[in-house]
Amino acid sequence: MPQEFVPIVLFLLVAIGFAGVTLLPSRLLQTNKYNKVKLDPYECGIQPATDARDRYSIRYYLVAMLFVIFDVETVFMFPWAVILEELGWFGLIEMMVFLFILVVGFVYAWKKGALEWA
Repeated sequence: MPQEFVPIVLFLLVAIGFAGVTLLPSRLLQTNKYNKVKLDPYECGIQPATDARDRYSIRYYLVAMLFVIFDVETVFMFPWAVILEELGWFGLIEMMVFLFILVVGFVYAWKKGALEWA
């Protein structure tokens, strides 16, 4: 076996050993007392009012997708803010164009009623 693989094999052995050392005692010490309350879908003590697999309106998912899109877009502002002094006026104008496009998309979604799902 080549010498380059010895650290990798040792790392794998330590990882497998750690998993075994932590999982085996927990398996041996666990209690196996199951009852109806613990097997219910909600363990908070409240009886479920409806089935957990009810259908949701497509508007709920549209709002969720719009949130993810706009949230990811705002994440792009942090690296820009970090290097703003290096970018100068060009970076500022570029971000203003980016924000303008973002606001236009937000207003468009708002006017189309995509944000009203309730």
